[in-house]
Amino acid sequence: MEADIAVIGGSGLYSLFDKHESLDAKNKYGSASGTISVAELEGKRVAFLPRHGNKHTIPPHKVPYRANIQALSELGVKMIIGTCAVGSLYSSYKPGDFVFFDQFANMTCGRDDTFFDEDEVVHVSMAYPYCDYMRRVAEESSNRMNLSYHNTSTLAVVNGPRFSTVAESKLLMDNGFHCINMTQYPEVALAREKQICYLGVGVITDYDAGLVGKIIPVSFDEVNRVFAENMVKLKGLIKEIVSGLNPEKRTCSCRNALDGAKVNV
Repeated sequence: MEADIAVIGGSGLYSLFDKHESLDAKNKYGSASGTISVAELEGKRVAFLPRHGNKHTIPPHKVPYRANIQALSELGVKMIIGTCAVGSLYSSYKPGDFVFFDQFANMTCGRDDTFFDEDEVVHVSMAYPYCDYMRRVAEESSNRMNLSYHNTSTLAVVNGPRFSTVAESKLLMDNGFHCINMTQYPEVALAREKQICYLGVGVITDYDAGLVGKIIPVSFDEVNRVFAENMVKLKGLIKEIVSGLNPEKRTCSCRNALDGAKVNV
């Protein structure tokens, strides 16, 4: 099987197609999180991978990120749409809004976060981790669908699986972070190492624990409820974005991420 575009589904998004081919992918990094589905969508070959497994049994810190990205790379994927639930740290970033990330700060620990840890040393630039081309297409798609969205967001990626303390959430808010999430790292960084374009699409499900005195702390039931309410919109947005993408004519720098990054002695 082959695919040009992949969708990695986060919390609440466990299927994307009705009819599809299926693949249980395994590679040197282990088995992928779940069964990969491949089908035609908007005239393109699109793969879908459930990040947390077919039945959401894998917590954020145990997701086999390297096996997932390796599996998609072996399918020939050139672009990834990574969807996820995020908590808001800004009152103007409201539950139900969509967010297209442009920056992240990694606050996780203990995750296998590179493919280059054996025979060669490679320093890949992550100054601008998310694909500008894909973000523009996402913005245009959202405008056509009249969705409420934010096209900039600095994301704090924490280890999980627990939610934040009030002190942690307030610290992030005071330092200018817009949203918080548990799964964007190292997924986006590994995609860059494979020279795959990556678009992070967040669905804001809650206000985390940082809006002290205004909003009650988040619960997983609330996250699931808001995500489920926006599932139809999310699937429609994915379809619209896929329609606007042209993997064969990408002009971004993602495809050349390894140029000049390898240490030669």
